[in-house]
Amino acid sequence: MKTALFLSLAVSAAFATEKPNVVILYADDLGYGDVSCYGAKTIATPNIDKLAAEGLRFTDGHSAAATCTPSRFAMLTGEYAFRQKGTGVLPGDAKMIIPPGRATLASVFKGAGYQTGVVGKWHLGLGNEGLDWNGEIKPGPQEIGFDHCFIMAATGDRVPCVYVKDHRIVGLDPADPIQVSYKQPFPGEPTGKGNPEQLKMHPSHGHDMALINGISRIGYMKGGKAALWKDEDMADTFTGQAVKFIEENKGGPFFLYFAGHDPHVPRVPHPRFVGKSGMGPRGDAILQFDDCVGTILAALDRLGLRENTLVVLSSDNGPVVDDGYQDEAVAKLGEHKPAGPLRGGKYSAFEGGTRVPFIVRWPGKVKPGVSAALVCQVDFPASFAALTGQPTPASAVDSQNVLPALLGEDASGRAELVEQGGPVSLRQGAWKFIPSAAGPAKSKNTNSETGNAPGPQLYDLSSDLGEKQNLAKTQADRAQSMAEALQKARFGAPK
Repeated sequence: MKTALFLSLAVSAAFATEKPNVVILYADDLGYGDVSCYGAKTIATPNIDKLAAEGLRFTDGHSAAATCTPSRFAMLTGEYAFRQKGTGVLPGDAKMIIPPGRATLASVFKGAGYQTGVVGKWHLGLGNEGLDWNGEIKPGPQEIGFDHCFIMAATGDRVPCVYVKDHRIVGLDPADPIQVSYKQPFPGEPTGKGNPEQLKMHPSHGHDMALINGISRIGYMKGGKAALWKDEDMADTFTGQAVKFIEENKGGPFFLYFAGHDPHVPRVPHPRFVGKSGMGPRGDAILQFDDCVGTILAALDRLGLRENTLVVLSSDNGPVVDDGYQDEAVAKLGEHKPAGPLRGGKYSAFEGGTRVPFIVRWPGKVKPGVSAALVCQVDFPASFAALTGQPTPASAVDSQNVLPALLGEDASGRAELVEQGGPVSLRQGAWKFIPSAAGPAKSKNTNSETGNAPGPQLYDLSSDLGEKQNLAKTQADRAQSMAEALQKARFGAPK
């Protein structure tokens, strides 16, 4: 512990005065095995691979949860989402779940003199109860530390299907106001359930409500025709906005949180990617995300910012194949394994739920290579506070300063990590403990393993990365010790 503290202080002192630009490239539902630098053979991701070759590729890097909203909440606040009610996967009309003024990763950078921007998927709620989408949309990202934002409210499969720039919907015609409802349809408006003949992509489960751009969604909306996005152009739109932010703030320092939508459903890549992966729309969407990465990295090179920019690439959770649409993702999967050697994926307590691609590049400061250090996105507020000479926010109660590990100066990282999947589980070094939990072992809709089981599960990941041999009975003392540690980590010392 003393060695880790010394490293942390030394690294912080060395870099706090440099204030490098920081760019987080965040994929959506990208699995550990979905990129070629993590072992994928069926698909090639050259831009991500190049980033990994030039930086540090983590083999034990995690999102904070196995689903999107909780991961994003934890990454920005430094607090596990399970500590706060209302932080589950949000509908598109949810109110903002991070209170205005709360310290966040963005406000840490802002306090250090950075220009801060977020582009892409938000999914943390906007406004308050009963938000009027036609007026000023606040609170939002700008109330928690971002200077600029160009976002979608939730996900591509949820209404409203429009972009929000700062506090306004982009391109909204006041004569055609938007209405949004997650309770009942609007009379006369087409739906996937009622008008299947208008669909260019059919749902496999749910997703049969508002019909926008030939795709039915979750929730209902009416109006705003001039402001509706075109799914095929979404990746280019977000990437263009990210490049614009970099260009406008090239004098630095700046922090950019680029939250891409790929390969989340609905997977509707631009025509130039269609059919290129041989794996259907999901594979094509992965290629599209890789292209977005390449475009943003090329912008840094073009503007002479490469050497003074720390880039982090990761994903909000593990992979899911069929997540609501008939897009041939299962049929064309072939030998590809989205989670690689890991068990589970999105929605799961197994490692595939939160262990995701995790790459850090900072030329001249981070030595290229591979790290087995245990790191998590919940640690970003504390780690980047140290990088920029800021105090860790008091509200970032779960965020640890793992900056030495992120920069390759510490090979261990965290000693312990709570993973929020189905059941909330615990890592201690190479050991993984999942408590007993009621519920189905697999999701009815997605066929994803949840991790639910009638008894506790204990795995030694050093010899059983695929979590196949449950050692809870043969290692009963360790299982009990980890059960108590998990209880303490979640709720305080057990009574």
